Amino acid sequence: MAGKVFFSVTMSLDGFMAPEAVPVEDVFSPEGRNDPRVQRWMTKWSELQAWAFPQRWFRENLKLGEGGEEGLDNDIARATYERTGVSVMGKRMFDAGELAWPEEAPFHTPVFVVTHTKRDPWERPGGTTFHFVNDGISSALDQAREAAGDRDVRIAGGAETIQEYLDGGLIDEFSITLAPVLFGTGIRLFDRVDPARLALDQTRTDASSRVTHLTYTVGKR
Repeated sequence: MAGKVFFSVTMSLDGFMAPEAVPVEDVFSPEGRNDPRVQRWMTKWSELQAWAFPQRWFRENLKLGEGGEEGLDNDIARATYERTGVSVMGKRMFDAGELAWPEEAPFHTPVFVVTHTKRDPWERPGGTTFHFVNDGISSALDQAREAAGDRDVRIAGGAETIQEYLDGGLIDEFSITLAPVLFGTGIRLFDRVDPARLALDQTRTDASSRVTHLTYTVGKR
């Protein structure tokens, strides 16, 4: 039996899943870190993801050290990882991760990168191999499903890639972690998505002292 196609994101209370985009190379360069735009981006992103940083699973998976919080948030983060057989991501997310991830990238599965350029597979220690797909999101998903077998495929990001899959009717389920922060501007989850095409059913709600986790199944109207 084929697994599900899903995504999971953290969203601000006013509906943004990412700050306004800044050049990836600026975020990770010494010069860029002095740029007020980059500083604002980093501050917003850090506030949005603040619930995840202390979690034991998150710290262990990114090699940030031992220890950390356990409980509902940690269990959900771990379960998201454990259900994922393959990830799919856009080129912008890959470009950022290539600069930021440790040598042992935190996926430990095949990852299919939607791009417009050709590149040989890139194998990393720990079981992650990046495969580059330059013929569209449907092709990337077909290859991801084949590689995943009966496990789930996660659309990892970034924002525009998630929107493309959602608007294309290719998502079975998604989870939003609603964080108590306000962005005012940024990239909204449902921008570029035609609401007349999608029907949502809420299937689960879990609240911790930090965030609320909401899960929905996606159908067609």
